[in-house]
Amino acid sequence: MKLFDIFATIDRRIIYLTIGLVVAIPIILKLKMPIRISNEVKSAYQTIENLPEGSVILASIDYDATSAPELTPMFRTFLRQCFRKKLRVIYTGHLAIGLPLAQFDLDMITEECNAVYGEDYINLGYRPGYTAVMIGMGREIRDFFAVDYKGVPVDSFPIMKDVHNYNDIALIVDFAHGYAAEYWIQYVVSRFGVTMFACVTGVMAPSLYPYLQAGQLTGIVGGLQGAAEYEILVGNPETATFGMPAQSIAHIFILAFIIFGNIGYFVTRRKK
Repeated sequence: MKLFDIFATIDRRIIYLTIGLVVAIPIILKLKMPIRISNEVKSAYQTIENLPEGSVILASIDYDATSAPELTPMFRTFLRQCFRKKLRVIYTGHLAIGLPLAQFDLDMITEECNAVYGEDYINLGYRPGYTAVMIGMGREIRDFFAVDYKGVPVDSFPIMKDVHNYNDIALIVDFAHGYAAEYWIQYVVSRFGVTMFACVTGVMAPSLYPYLQAGQLTGIVGGLQGAAEYEILVGNPETATFGMPAQSIAHIFILAFIIFGNIGYFVTRRKK
């Protein structure tokens, strides 16, 4: 019975230390695991691949630091695919604290891909209003974004020359950890008929599958697993790909602690 007593009373510090090690070791050693590509991620990837050169994509940053480990790899991979395909990216968002966070990744990838500001991409910044801004952009983007995030008139940039509303945007990609993706679908996709796919956290992905089945989304990149699949498709395995072994092993250990802890609890209770 002593073994079951240990299971029932294991020190939480041992659990934290164990989980910390099983997460850190695979990342440090850059272990890899087979990654199956799901249809919804493949469809999102193919949506961009099918766009003609020069098409304009609206990227909306609707996440903050709490969800960055899942969404940052998606955003970086998205930018690499866009600039490789010579597509133009308009960068905006509805979380004021999320835009500066993703700006770091934007700067890094644009330098890596030799993308030119004002020609290949532009940062329109943040405007309060949320759904009002989403809907209003369907009339004229300049009603809300007359200048970029530095205060320079958007009409001075070549990328915005012929872009006025959703009729001039080939695709919307939302990077979200909350309900922003659903708002884009309900207020923009349904009303203006814009093509869209969503990059979201793992807990948010299941709520979007009805929209995918209804044809309102062309794809879903969900959680670290979806980010890893996307990296593989674009041909640049990075943070998400190397994070999958750590996540998978950690899940196994957590389940083991739950199982053995409950066994120890019930056995010792029966003994008493």
